[in-house]
Amino acid sequence: MNATAQRQLPLEPVVHSASQTELHPDLNHAHVRFSHLGKIYQGQQGPVQALSNIELAIQRGEIFGIIGRSGAGKSSLIRTINRLEQPSSGRVLIDQVDIGEFSEDRLVELRRRIGMIFQHFNLMSAKTVWQNVELPLKVAGVPREQRQRKVSELLELVGLKDKHKAYPAQLSGGQKQRVGIARALVHDPAILLCDEATSALDPETTQSILGLLREINQRLGLTIVLITHEMAVIRDICNRVVVLEKGQVVEQGPVWQVFGNPQHEVSKTLLAPLQLGLPKALLESLTPQPPHPEATLLLDLRFTGVSAEEPDLVVLFSALGGQVKLLQGSVERIQERAVGHLILSIARSPHNRDELLARARQHAPQAEVLGYVV
Repeated sequence: MNATAQRQLPLEPVVHSASQTELHPDLNHAHVRFSHLGKIYQGQQGPVQALSNIELAIQRGEIFGIIGRSGAGKSSLIRTINRLEQPSSGRVLIDQVDIGEFSEDRLVELRRRIGMIFQHFNLMSAKTVWQNVELPLKVAGVPREQRQRKVSELLELVGLKDKHKAYPAQLSGGQKQRVGIARALVHDPAILLCDEATSALDPETTQSILGLLREINQRLGLTIVLITHEMAVIRDICNRVVVLEKGQVVEQGPVWQVFGNPQHEVSKTLLAPLQLGLPKALLESLTPQPPHPEATLLLDLRFTGVSAEEPDLVVLFSALGGQVKLLQGSVERIQERAVGHLILSIARSPHNRDELLARARQHAPQAEVLGYVV
């Protein structure tokens, strides 16, 4: 059986009721599905609700991001996919199969179909790169010739073929994570779980690891489930994202949609480091009403991704009239959509405040007056 067939091998599907599939037609195509999932830990002060009534469907072949602040329940959720965590309530279904009642033998089979990479690499320091990658195959009883072929292929895939004799202490952080990725792929998994896989890496190395994960997703057709507390990681690699807070789903959708028009305060807080605000001096000089007729009005225009068209500044400035300046802001392309915001100053416009807002909203989905400055 080839690797692709093995990755797509179904088990015994769960039959959904007609009402479920009519309301949520994606359920019958979900690779991973959480249904009313809950997790309670027993702490010293009593029970702690880590997850509550999680309803999610992850589609085959997508890169799905799970983000939230520390303690939001990200790790608890991702670890239910390979049953490293046993849910307290609800179900986890993979290829429509409820994995909750799996025997130990079926769990071993399941975990071989699900690779996992970790924040701190989890490599064995006394073994070489080759031996670290080969170890799961040896444990599974794979013949030596097959092990050698598989390890060689994977080290070439992750760009470490010339490091096969090196030990972890001789590798950089990015190289260690590449070893971890190769090791996670030895059993041709259908799903790859990434638990804060880039949190211990510098920005440049993070980009190289994200590029490798994107390549693996496209080349092997894997479903990748990635948890992080960094919105930049979600932006750069994921197709869809769910935001967790206190064990609950507070927002979910395509990445462009959540970035372009976040609805929940947690999402807005997580996005704040990526967004430019007004300089402190300008912010302190803002007034809600014009102090005199020559005061400059500040407008914040937001592009939420509903259009793929970038703002045409010439047309926009002409529509607003007067002396228009771009103070700051940024518009980027996320999933081929224009997302971002611009802060403009407008002086001596022939249009009043309401007219300026109306004209701005013809060119941007959202616009608001920030105030006036001298």
